[in-house]
Amino acid sequence: MTLPPLVLGCIADDVTGATDIASTLANEGMRTVQVIGVPSPGSARPDADAIVIALKSRTIEPAVAVEQSLESLRWLRGNGALHIFFKYCSTFDSTDKGNIGPVADALLAALRSDFTIACPAFPETGRRLVQGYLFVGDVLLSESPMRDHPLTPMRDANLVRVLGRQTRHPVQLIDFHTVEAGPMALATAGEKLRAQCVRYAIVDALSDRHLRDIGLAFFQLPLLTGGSGLARGLPDAYRRRGLLSERTSDHGLAATRGASAVLAGSCSAATLRQIAYHNRHYPCLALDPVRLADGPEERQNAVRWALERLDSRPLIYTSADPQVVARVQLELGKDRAAQVAEAALAEIACALVEAGVDKLVVAGGETSGAVAQALQVTALRIGAPIAPGVPWTSAIGKEPLALAFKSGNFGGDDFFTQALERAP
Repeated sequence: MTLPPLVLGCIADDVTGATDIASTLANEGMRTVQVIGVPSPGSARPDADAIVIALKSRTIEPAVAVEQSLESLRWLRGNGALHIFFKYCSTFDSTDKGNIGPVADALLAALRSDFTIACPAFPETGRRLVQGYLFVGDVLLSESPMRDHPLTPMRDANLVRVLGRQTRHPVQLIDFHTVEAGPMALATAGEKLRAQCVRYAIVDALSDRHLRDIGLAFFQLPLLTGGSGLARGLPDAYRRRGLLSERTSDHGLAATRGASAVLAGSCSAATLRQIAYHNRHYPCLALDPVRLADGPEERQNAVRWALERLDSRPLIYTSADPQVVARVQLELGKDRAAQVAEAALAEIACALVEAGVDKLVVAGGETSGAVAQALQVTALRIGAPIAPGVPWTSAIGKEPLALAFKSGNFGGDDFFTQALERAP
């Protein structure tokens, strides 16, 4: 059977970010499948309009992130992807070494292109770009809790500067006055920058309309980079060009009948509030990475604790406030602390699923990647959204296993309750 064209191939730098953009595309009527990890060369592609490859490349060494991203690109292009999207977090999570700049540089070179845009804005979740400065809610990124992120502290809100430190190529701004003027003005501004040998344009966006206009103006570029909000306008742009014949809205997932549980590894302020809310209504267990590093007993006790409470929506977490995180990192080292926490939650997830849990909510991009890998989940069917950027998904080939992978910063205080009440 000949498959229809693969209109869009996305490369996401973590699992929750991949789920975010997959949900966005599905909500806009594209048949979308999320794949976990770089697909094997020669592996058959799913029948979909869009395929999102979820890597775990946000915080690894830049050279490794580049290689994984290029392998993903080769697979997508080898399967006929007409357009490529590099997806990163709406808070532009990175360090001065990358990995946004190095990966984007490599993808542009592989596609033999010399210009693209960068727009992480997601106004529905409070991420807005004004004069190149990224706001989280009402404060600058550098004044938000992201300034103390344990792995990627963001202490500069000016994305022209941030990206400029990650690439040797020129970075300029397309400001909100041009964005407000619409798609033609945007396209013209892009061509002027391209003629000036500018490689990257940071594009302001304050509203959903802005994002849709940006997508319409630049969808034909060989590479787009941004957050999931930028993807909102792409399906309509593809339809206007005749690449998509119809709008689909199938969010059906396999029904589940087993128990549910929540695992949290994110240390974001939003996740900490969600844990506090859940703790007022349901049992919660905090794990100390230092004790986890001492041996298997802490993990085994956590599994037993959860199995005794499967009828009560138990939550197990390694999340902690910045002071506690700093103490743990001082004792174990930054990388070791993260590895211990992720490995423990992944092992606990496997034990819970083996015991009959078939609805699992996981908070944190790195944690979600570790859990997906441990569960040997290779692809996800995208369901209805729980909150902006967070849908329920079903593990293809392992149904019924419903998974909600949540970016640490997303969702309201009662997110975990909402998620479990809306589980398939």
